[in-house]
Amino acid sequence: MIAYKRWVTMAALCMSGGMIFMLPFLREIYYIPMQNAFGFSNTQMGMLMSTFGATSLLAYFPGGWLADLFSPRRLMTFALFSTGLVGLYFSTLPSYEMCLLIHGYWGASISLVFWSAMIKATRNWAPREKQGRAFGILEGGRGITEALSGSIFGAVFIWLGSNDLALTQVIILFSCSNMALGILVWFSMEKRSENNQETSDLEKQKSKKKKVSLQDIIGVLKIQEVWLIAIVIMTAYSSYWGSYYFAPYATSAMGMSVAIGVTIGLGKAWLNPCAAIMVGLFSDRIGISRAILGLQLFLVVTFFAFGIFPHQPNMMGFVLVNIIVTAFAVYALRGIYYALLEEGGIPIHLTGTAAGIVSVIGYMPDIYMPFIGGIMLDSFSGTEGYRYLFFMISGLCLIGACSAFKIMKLSQARKNNENLQARRLPSDGY
Repeated sequence: MIAYKRWVTMAALCMSGGMIFMLPFLREIYYIPMQNAFGFSNTQMGMLMSTFGATSLLAYFPGGWLADLFSPRRLMTFALFSTGLVGLYFSTLPSYEMCLLIHGYWGASISLVFWSAMIKATRNWAPREKQGRAFGILEGGRGITEALSGSIFGAVFIWLGSNDLALTQVIILFSCSNMALGILVWFSMEKRSENNQETSDLEKQKSKKKKVSLQDIIGVLKIQEVWLIAIVIMTAYSSYWGSYYFAPYATSAMGMSVAIGVTIGLGKAWLNPCAAIMVGLFSDRIGISRAILGLQLFLVVTFFAFGIFPHQPNMMGFVLVNIIVTAFAVYALRGIYYALLEEGGIPIHLTGTAAGIVSVIGYMPDIYMPFIGGIMLDSFSGTEGYRYLFFMISGLCLIGACSAFKIMKLSQARKNNENLQARRLPSDGY
């Protein structure tokens, strides 16, 4: 029964972690329908996401501190319910100014209240030696949720006529789904879910008694591994942004059909859960940092290969294979990089604070990647812009590999020190 409850908890984490992002990112699927229904220009559509992104970036750090003060169960339930309720208002097609406020609120409800709480709940779901599996399952489950909900609600949109009314109904469905998942989170996560069943009694007492102080926050900022993990996530997330350009690269640079470009986009969505879960399970055997080091080095090669591929018809097969293996590695990285919190020796009761700090830096690519990508593609004619963009990402992945290598060495040194102290303990009583 305990195992059953734990898997229900993980299912709730996966589904809520995927569903809560569907409302602010509605434009990815319904860009033109949203423009028609709301009457927004391209600039206004862009400002909605800029507002969400800016609010999110500001909210990550205080959100981590919040996750260490309150239980993930309360925070996640509140975030899901409030996100859904505001979504119901969004379905009434309010004014542009109100939509800006709505996207700003979603940035706060997701990044301030939900995100770090979800990371902390996931870390505590599994023992320290199975963190790769936990975060791999989380990312895989999120990917399945996004793909399934997007496909099902997309079919509903088409069935209802693909008009303004159909869009409002889809928004209502996403909103109600968030609120329903809020109920599931509340009842599936126990009040003490922040302590998994294999946590020691001493750790439980520390988690219950110790409140996060300013000194604790300063202490986290002084941990070298926190900044290294942030660099790993930032470079890995930059490679994820690079994968956004695979479809236009295939069609514009390689001359493939639009249908193939669309297929690449859809295939990536379903590759996400497979990569995250498979590598999550494997990484627990060889070590999280070692797995990330290998994946980052692999991406150094594959993104560099995009830059040197001749843009000729006879290279299409090689390019497609490179797209598949690169996307696999990108999603595998997304599935396990938060598992570094355990290997990096971050105290369990400061998980939220650490997650907030690394998220601020780790998700900065949301700001600079589309900007740099746009400049490169506009400044260099033909295929040169793609070459320079992929070369840049290859270089960033090399920096991420160096950071993962440093984390691996620090982790090994810490384990050797712990083993040495453990061998000395019996002699202390004599």
